[in-house]
Amino acid sequence: MSATPVEESHGPVADLRGVHKRYGAVHALRGVDALVERRAKVIGLLGPNGAGKSTLVKCLLGIIPFEGEARVLGLDPRTDGPAIRARVGYMPEGDVFLSGLTAVELCTYAGELSGLPRTEAMQRAHAALYYAGLEDKRYQEIDGYSTGMKQRVKLAQALVHDPELLFLDEPTNGLDPRARDEMLALITELPEKRGCAIIVSTHLLTDVDRVCDSAVIMHQGSVRFAGTIDELRARGVSGKDVIVEVRDGAELLRDALVARGAEVSLTSPVALIVTMPADLDARGVLEVARASGVQLRTIEPHRASMEQAFLRVVNQGVSA
Repeated sequence: MSATPVEESHGPVADLRGVHKRYGAVHALRGVDALVERRAKVIGLLGPNGAGKSTLVKCLLGIIPFEGEARVLGLDPRTDGPAIRARVGYMPEGDVFLSGLTAVELCTYAGELSGLPRTEAMQRAHAALYYAGLEDKRYQEIDGYSTGMKQRVKLAQALVHDPELLFLDEPTNGLDPRARDEMLALITELPEKRGCAIIVSTHLLTDVDRVCDSAVIMHQGSVRFAGTIDELRARGVSGKDVIVEVRDGAELLRDALVARGAEVSLTSPVALIVTMPADLDARGVLEVARASGVQLRTIEPHRASMEQAFLRVVNQGVSA
């Protein structure tokens, strides 16, 4: 196992260049290029089913071989898999528990697998389960846990060795609304409380919108976008687009703005999206409204929804 250079701890979380993975005739990863900086606290790994998200995570953990170049925390997954897994926590999508284990036994075992002595692993197991809200259920067998409790114990075992980086694969899968909110709250506070970066692999765009500050979008085995959530929302939205809300008279204002050279669409009886011509700005919209006898409530820049931004990237093949 190669030693970890001290300076690498300040480098990017992950750096991928031309990563390929084939399963026979299936080309699961097609030349993935991505750079994940440490300044991003929670990164959403997005893509439809079959995009290659889970395969990519397994490659980065050194679980499966691949072609190309990759570094995770400065280490090569092909040669330094055990060292990476000692510094990275992994919450799998599926339930992979050994039947008959209690939560404490599972988390202790996970800590030992990461290289902790048994006594320290057990101490950290109790702390991780307390953080995940399972302190009262820690001696119960996981076989009898609810779906929400199983998700929490998977998070606890991923945290037990105090990792620098967490991979969470569909962490809200199967949860009811309340349990989902609680899981997302835990994820949001992790970077500050535990000092780790997080990569959340999910197909739920609303989850990403709530907890992530950056995103990587995959489609058909390649990365189509990598950047901040604000940059993602800005894709394909003109800087001249604004959302206007009025008290009433939306249709009247629409007609007046169209006559002024703007492109306007009504989104509700009191709201419009306006693409303004070069000679019209927000002050000009206000003047048009006043001249039309329409009272404005708000006017603000238009930002695409997560769904709109995601579909634009996937359907149009916008490159990163």
